[in-house]
Amino acid sequence: MIPRTVFSSDHEIFRDSVRKFFETEAVPFHAQWEEDGQVSRELWRKAGEQGLLCAPIPEADGGLGADFLYSAVVIEEAARLGLSGVGFSLHSDIAVPYIQRYGSAAQKQKYIPKCTSGEIVTAIAMTEPGTGSDLQSVKTTAVLDGDEYVINGSKTFITNGQMADLVIVVAKTDPKGGAKGTSLFLVEAGTPGFTKGQNLHKVGMKAQDTSELFFQDVRVPKENLLGQPGMGFIYLMQELPQERLSVAVGAIANAEAALKWTLDYTRERKAFGRSVFDFQNTRFKLAEIATELQIARVFVDRCLELHMNKKLDVPTAAMAKYWCTDLQCKVLDECVQLHGGYGYMWEYPVARAWADARVQRIYAGTNEIMKEIISRSL
Repeated sequence: MIPRTVFSSDHEIFRDSVRKFFETEAVPFHAQWEEDGQVSRELWRKAGEQGLLCAPIPEADGGLGADFLYSAVVIEEAARLGLSGVGFSLHSDIAVPYIQRYGSAAQKQKYIPKCTSGEIVTAIAMTEPGTGSDLQSVKTTAVLDGDEYVINGSKTFITNGQMADLVIVVAKTDPKGGAKGTSLFLVEAGTPGFTKGQNLHKVGMKAQDTSELFFQDVRVPKENLLGQPGMGFIYLMQELPQERLSVAVGAIANAEAALKWTLDYTRERKAFGRSVFDFQNTRFKLAEIATELQIARVFVDRCLELHMNKKLDVPTAAMAKYWCTDLQCKVLDECVQLHGGYGYMWEYPVARAWADARVQRIYAGTNEIMKEIISRSL
């Protein structure tokens, strides 16, 4: 196999510690978290103590001052172990960077150190019941009233929604302004009028708290505006490549894990007097999977290198998200088939991964939207 060169020895030492952390603090409890519909608050605090949160945020702003590859390690190790309930990447690599890049000095000082320690869990509230991937059409409004903004609207499919202590809310400050009328706001849990709806019952990712959020005359001070008014859509577009790369990184790591599970299973499972692996159809299917994953791995690692050099553009990130999540779902479907009836049993990791993976082609912008983005660049 083609060796990986994107990670340094320091990254690999960190990888060992991350894997041990997850194997000790998450794997034994994940089945119960699937029953509970969310991971434990204690996991977040322990992750903060171990330096697993907000790695790429500069130390001056309250983060760890590491590079994005440390976040990629956390994403990969969680994906390899099937820990779909662990919402660290949404927190560290999507939500908190908005505060770091666009927040005031006071906002950074107030929130980021506690985000790094795991005391504060974040979410970003983009999607609404009627908008999906169409972020320009959000209906949630934020109207300036004296020294406060009054927020009204609802959001759905919000990752970390139940646990979130701080939510970045996408709202219209100028309903007639289109994309230029969108702004971002910091809203703390417990603010009057801000309520969390039900923890949504999903096909997969059952340990991930995914929620509805409601805002009824929620008043926040003007200081809770994140960045400049009317710049929200531009901020979102600037940050989405990292989000989509993060999805691609996890997709390939999870599919690689599924290949390993399936290799182990087919070598042990006997049928018609020999191992399932000994049948030519099995070997050829696994050869196809291994080849496609190697191709994807090389592409994703190159995207990581580009991102580290601030050269990952929007269309290439869209390609990575679309291609890798499509491949993940294809690989997991093949691996379930090679497991036979056991592949459909929830206690087998391949079954849970198969159910968890399907949403990858939907969130962070549907794969159809990714193709639209790519086509515009041609």
